[in-house]
Order: sequence, then C-alpha cells, then structure tokens
Amino acid sequence: MSEILSKREIEQFILNGFVRIDHAFSQEVADAALDILWNDLPCDRSNPSTWTEPVIRLGMYMQRPFIESLNTPKLYSAFNQLIGEDKWIPCRSVGTFPVRFPSDQEPNDTGKHVDVSFPGNDPNNYFKWRANVKSKGRALLMLVLYSDVSENDAPTIIYEGSHIDVAGLLHQEGELGLSFMELASKLDGLPKRKEVYAMGKAGTVYLCHPFLVHSAQLHRGVTPKFIAQPPLLLRGELTISGSDVGYTPIEQAIRLAMG
Repeated sequence: MSEILSKREIEQFILNGFVRIDHAFSQEVADAALDILWNDLPCDRSNPSTWTEPVIRLGMYMQRPFIESLNTPKLYSAFNQLIGEDKWIPCRSVGTFPVRFPSDQEPNDTGKHVDVSFPGNDPNNYFKWRANVKSKGRALLMLVLYSDVSENDAPTIIYEGSHIDVAGLLHQEGELGLSFMELASKLDGLPKRKEVYAMGKAGTVYLCHPFLVHSAQLHRGVTPKFIAQPPLLLRGELTISGSDVGYTPIEQAIRLAMG
C-alpha cells in the first residue's frame, strides 16, 4: 500500500495534532449517507422552517455508506503511517451524529473538551469515562465531513498543538488518567492555542491526535452540517517509553510532553 502522507504532513500531525485528508471518500458515498441521516431526522429536508433546533443528535450508524467512508485505501495508508500497521481496528460504525442547523439559538454543547476512551466506575455515564497518557483504547479522533463545511457552517474548532498540553496533564495522572469532567475543568488553564476550523468538501476527514482539544460552535450558514466524530480504536497499547524499535507519530507527540 503506497504511503499517502508526506514527511511534512506527519511532522504537522506530531506538532499540531491533526492532518487533513481531502477526498478520503467519494461524493456518492457521502450522498448515500446523507439520505439515510435525513430520513431519521424529525424535520423536512426541503423546508427550513422545520429546522427549529440548533443541534439534533442521531444514534449509531453501521450501514454500508458509513462503513465504506471510513475503510478506504487512502485512510488505511494514513492510519498505518500515524499509528503503525496492525495496531488499529477498522471502523465498523461512525458513532453518534451531532447534526447542526442554522440557528440564532446557542447550542448547549459548545464547550472545549477532549474525547475520552475507556469507562470509569459507571460505564453508562460518558462524563465519567476516562483518558490516560497511553490513550488506552483510542488511536485517533476523526472528524468526518459528510456535507460541505464552510466557515459559516459551524466547523469544529480545533486548538492547534493542544494535544501536547493535554498529554502533559495526563502524564501526571498515571494509568488511571482523568475523567471527561476532570479533564474539561483543567482545559482553561492550558496555554492559549491557535484556533483552526475543520472545513472542507464532503469526503474530507481530519485525523486528530486523541488528546486534541476541540469544540463546537453556532451555525451561521444556511445548510445543515453533517459530520461524525468516531474514534479509531487501538488493537493493543501505545508504547511511550522504553521502545527498542522507535516510536510512531502518535507516540512521538505524547513523548514531546514528557520531555
């Protein structure tokens, strides 16, 4: 399989925490996924007056277009380069969809956060799920665009380089790490980072370090925004010290925070 990411893009991932893959999947696949999603929404695709909520969350999606979108040769090549061959698990669902609609009403989910990766003492409560410095269970956060996303279409805000700050926080906490809420409470104390908008055409995928801080925002455009934010799961465990064979880009980024 040919390598899709250049040396510069891999360095960008290590230092900035993300890399953008254009044309990761086709417009046809995106359109087929949108048809399924619109069918599940409680509003009319052709009648904006029925779009009364700023965000509607839809459930887990495992139909063919969703699986095809995340299992392309281009993405597989990038996964191998960032995480290592045979170290990740192919996606079999795209998780929940926060569908964002044009609105003057501020959504209630725009806070800065880091996605967590393993259950705490109450597996049914996501706020008690945890992350640790080895990113137990999770190889990547992916921002998968199924609709075109411009500056006004509530693009996800990525805080460039924030993954290194978060790795530093988690390094102090050992195997247990921090819960979603514990981690969120510490984010405002981190250095101010450049804001980057996750924009692009349908079929664009942002591959993000699992510790990257990100947030949602108000939709100021005219067309609803459809993106998924699934994890890429780890097959084993990351190696962040004592390796005899070197470190993959995802591991190198964590090691930056460890000095």
